Amino acid sequence: MDRLTDTFRIAVAQLNPTVGDIAGNLAMARKARAEAAARGADLVLFTELFIAGYPPEDLVLKPAFLVACEEAIRDFAKDTADGGPGVVIGTPLKRASGIHNSVVVLDHGEIIAERYKVDLPNYGEFDEKRVFVAGPHIGGPVNYRGVRIGLPVCEDIWGDLGVCETLAEAGAEILLVTNGSPYHRGKVDRRHQVVIRQVIETGLPILYANMVGGQDELVFDGASFAIQADKSLAFQMPEFAEDLALTVWKREGDTWICAEGPMVRLPENEEADYTACVLGLRDYVNKNGFPGVILGLSGGVDSALCAAMAVDALGAERVRAVMLPYRYTSQGSVEDAEKCARALGCKYDYLPIHEPVEGFMRALEPFFEGTDPGVTEENLQSRTRGTLLMALSNKFGSMVITTGNKSEMSVGYATLYGDMNGGFNPIKDLYKMQVYALCRWRNAHVPVGALGPAGEVIPVSIIEKVPSAELRENQTDQDTLPPYPVLDDILECLVENEMSVDDIVARGHDRALVHRVEHMLYVAEYKRRQAAPGVKITRKNFGRDRRYPITNKFRDRS
Repeated sequence: MDRLTDTFRIAVAQLNPTVGDIAGNLAMARKARAEAAARGADLVLFTELFIAGYPPEDLVLKPAFLVACEEAIRDFAKDTADGGPGVVIGTPLKRASGIHNSVVVLDHGEIIAERYKVDLPNYGEFDEKRVFVAGPHIGGPVNYRGVRIGLPVCEDIWGDLGVCETLAEAGAEILLVTNGSPYHRGKVDRRHQVVIRQVIETGLPILYANMVGGQDELVFDGASFAIQADKSLAFQMPEFAEDLALTVWKREGDTWICAEGPMVRLPENEEADYTACVLGLRDYVNKNGFPGVILGLSGGVDSALCAAMAVDALGAERVRAVMLPYRYTSQGSVEDAEKCARALGCKYDYLPIHEPVEGFMRALEPFFEGTDPGVTEENLQSRTRGTLLMALSNKFGSMVITTGNKSEMSVGYATLYGDMNGGFNPIKDLYKMQVYALCRWRNAHVPVGALGPAGEVIPVSIIEKVPSAELRENQTDQDTLPPYPVLDDILECLVENEMSVDDIVARGHDRALVHRVEHMLYVAEYKRRQAAPGVKITRKNFGRDRRYPITNKFRDRS
């Protein structure tokens, strides 16, 4: 068997697999291995459950799916008989002990080792204990061409089961970690901290390979990296982009040192959030086979930001914006919507809704006689818009984007079967003030990989206007809601931080208002259960991260 001496070339494959596309994922892996071989790699490191795509959820309970994954792995193993680089890759495996989230090592035409994830996450967006069985023990290091590599899988380095320490004690020289770690704000720094803690405990260098791409609500941001044994950053791959990086490791005494590797600047704050939303939308549309998207462009800030993200994700030719005015739609909103669409270069349509709304009113007149106009009549406008957008989607195949922000979704300031209609919401996990911040950021920057134009794509008049649903005369959001800076802070305390009313009041908020917002949050749960999926940006999004009962009488009366 060939043996590495003092140089170890590891290619890190930070790629974008698709859940369930086993043949496509295998083809992607083969292409990456061929490129790595051409660049002189000794080993190619892929990411967690790469062959299946991550997270596969209940697909792994389907026997045919497991068989197809293992067949793909065995076919891939045969490729390594060519004398080129070996492979470390993630896949589900069914064994006598159960179904495991596994990593396998392929070399010399066969599977030379299997290792099973020991620490299965069961919090937030993760529920692996539902479908996987934990590895029965911590597998020891694998002797790969004379180098003893430890192979923890994702959560194995986050928890307190001592996986990395056990591998070090068993003689591992370097730890190669396969990951499916999704994005939220500040996640990159958190990963670095976790890996540094393990480096301190083990004294070993750790290479952290993370997948990239959107999968339903989750966005995997890549940003693969390594930490040297001396706790310094060895290399840093890009965030939100596919990449195949060759890293060169040199043996110095008993330690492997990364001598060569990329060092890429990572986006931060608004740039990272915006890019995550664009990637999540792009992959949701493309992986599900939609030819494009359609959205209602109201002249407001939320739909304008969604339109910009859609153009950046898909290109202007795949985006259709529709202004659907009624008697309460201001001329300023009509002009702002058209100006935004023109700046973005997307298709723009003008479709007044007066006739269908009045038709609904006439049909309901016998039932509504003697009652005062109110929210019902306002919601008819929104539902008419939703119906027309869905009809256009149905006829031409483009997916409707829904455009409600997290502030509105938190308190139920949205209409079921109206503005909530749609297949995906790129700003679902952005509070209103974050929406404003991202609009300003996009007007000053073009994200890497964006397909949209530079310059002011969201008119300043949209950003500066008083927010309004324009469903009645002189309406503003603040007729019903507290000012957004106040509302957002209260909501972040309640949703992200699960703070008590007393603690929120101690921040300077009015107690009655906090109780009111908490009540609105709870009673809107039934709406959120029916909302379209959207990109996770915060630490706790609605859906995977926060699962409250719809029927719920609890209120914090402190």
